[in-house]
Amino acid sequence: MLQVYNTLTRRKEALHPLEADAVRMYACGPTVYDYAHIGNLRSYLFEDFLRRTLEYAGLPVKHVVNITDVGHLVSDADTGEDKMQKALAREHLPPTVESLRLLAERYTTAFRQDIAALNILPPHVMPKATDHVPQMIEIISGLIANGFAYVTELAVYFDVAKFPTYTQLSGQRLQDKSVGAREGVEVDPDKRQPADFALWFKLAGKNRNHVVHWPSPWGEGFPGWHIECSAMSRQHLGFPFDIHCGGVDHIAVHHTNEIAQNEGFFGRPTVRVWMHGEFLDLGQAKMAKSAGTFLRLADLVQRGFDPLAFRYLCLNTHYRQKLNFSWEALEGAAAALKKMRRSVAEYRNLEISGSLSVGCAEYEARFREAIFDDINLPKALGVVWEMMADPKLPAAAKRRSLNQFDRVLGLNLADAKTFAVPDEVRQLAAERERFRVAKDWPAADRVRQAIEARGYLVEDTPAGPAVKPKNY
Repeated sequence: MLQVYNTLTRRKEALHPLEADAVRMYACGPTVYDYAHIGNLRSYLFEDFLRRTLEYAGLPVKHVVNITDVGHLVSDADTGEDKMQKALAREHLPPTVESLRLLAERYTTAFRQDIAALNILPPHVMPKATDHVPQMIEIISGLIANGFAYVTELAVYFDVAKFPTYTQLSGQRLQDKSVGAREGVEVDPDKRQPADFALWFKLAGKNRNHVVHWPSPWGEGFPGWHIECSAMSRQHLGFPFDIHCGGVDHIAVHHTNEIAQNEGFFGRPTVRVWMHGEFLDLGQAKMAKSAGTFLRLADLVQRGFDPLAFRYLCLNTHYRQKLNFSWEALEGAAAALKKMRRSVAEYRNLEISGSLSVGCAEYEARFREAIFDDINLPKALGVVWEMMADPKLPAAAKRRSLNQFDRVLGLNLADAKTFAVPDEVRQLAAERERFRVAKDWPAADRVRQAIEARGYLVEDTPAGPAVKPKNY
């Protein structure tokens, strides 16, 4: 039975879909003000591995990843400039609605290209925040009517004191969540307590010049970041739904606020399981745009790495553990991926008999056990290599099992480059094999040298001689 770790309950739980038709899964997507860095992409890889595991288990998935194109301020806690609007200044673009739209389109396209290069399955829906403002206004109105929100001259806030389980997800004390009181940060004098968070910003105070805005019952303005995910997840998955994913940085603020909004509006829990992926660290530093520790997938490609080498690297560390990135580790991942692809190609080129309908049942069971234990891909990857090294198994069976495993690994092993062995070389390999069977070792060695002189190597395997190019 598939078990996953639920951040909310702090334990592994059997996953039972709420509806029979599909597991409904929402993941917080990018704020499209800049390129994604490889730390961001690790989170989307974790979610892809989760989705692939669910589908491997025979569970259909409806996967939604949002695009944030408004309302995400520089601080996740409602302070600073809108990230999108700040990006306009960075790129010397005029502060207009059209500029914001073009900026969002540029970085959304770049994000789609990155996830495609990493063989991340495309989400079924990628809703944009700016297309869902009416749904946000509906939820905010409901929260006010239900007594969970209040209006000031600057904003509409969620009153966290009205939600007793507000810190359940984060495990923090409410008094530790005092935000917005730093020097130089505008503080709303009518805000009841520092932890109250904005649902809607009015065109007032520091936000008076916000470029994009909409009418609302509380005046012209724009939504807060947290309400956007509540509106989009409800619109495309319905409340309640099965799984909400994101990075661990979302736990303390963004997802904590989503829970409060959702349940304040809906009246009961709206998400069955909360799952979070750990950071990718660059040496001792967390990968972050603000800290200047920023590596794009394009930077890896520029240094000659296949994007799937980064995917392979992420397979080696459990999603709930920090991944320490280094170029040496990436080189090791690239070498391991190359070796795996070579093996797949060699399986195809072996002179073997056997059906691809028969696999390695024991290893497939162990692989399934590993991934069903909270997506334990490092353990599953160990099973894969153990199977490949097992001399008792025919190549056809290994190839069949690898095809099954790759439904989760996503390394495109079926597309591993094959090679053509000339008939002359195949005949020499068969001749050498006859000499070996007859124990005529000098003759077998002379034929081996003849094969090598033609640019090929021959390797003896339980399935027979395997021939491959020298430089493969």
